[in-house]
Amino acid sequence: MNNMSTTITIALSKGRIFKETLPLLEHAGIIPLDDPTTSRKLILDTNLDDVKLVVIRASDVPTFVEYGAADMGVTGKDVLVEHGGEGLYEPLDLKIARCKMMVAGPKDGVVDESRMRIATKYVETAKRYFAAQGQQVEIIKLYGAMELAPIVGLADRIVDVVDTGNTLKANGLVAMDHIADVSSRLIVNKASMKMKHERVKRYIDLIAEAVAQKN
Repeated sequence: MNNMSTTITIALSKGRIFKETLPLLEHAGIIPLDDPTTSRKLILDTNLDDVKLVVIRASDVPTFVEYGAADMGVTGKDVLVEHGGEGLYEPLDLKIARCKMMVAGPKDGVVDESRMRIATKYVETAKRYFAAQGQQVEIIKLYGAMELAPIVGLADRIVDVVDTGNTLKANGLVAMDHIADVSSRLIVNKASMKMKHERVKRYIDLIAEAVAQKN
């Protein structure tokens, strides 16, 4: 399944991104034969013999595409910014799985802004954001349950993606600063773009067409 093979491999993550990418792939003539919610397979067959889908963690999609384990992939801009996007083309904003990257914290929390502790899984993004604000902060890396950090005194603020804001609200937190708007992007391996140019370009164009029609 390397770049020399004739197969086009597309990396996706389970859940919302997979669900919202399906109609776009269908417009490009790609329909998975297995359902990732019930199948234990990590490589899903499609109706096309030469197109496979790999279902992996969202944070691993850019790595698979960068190193050529997948030719194309779909991942959130939040993941791409954290990854750095090296060795990747990002030809399309798919305008799906939209949310916002925010700084959030307790509504009435009093904080010493010169010594803030920030809990996040987006370490690089948080570092860049607070550096741009001229603030020195201590970053604590967490992989989940971010909202818990300010409640138990682990951190003063969190940096996380916010969709409806209901989880923040339920835990007594409020969104404070807007870092970036996030949506899912189509990414392409640079070598695949050269070696399989015609086919990759055709899929990019078809998916772009589907995005334009939808919006």
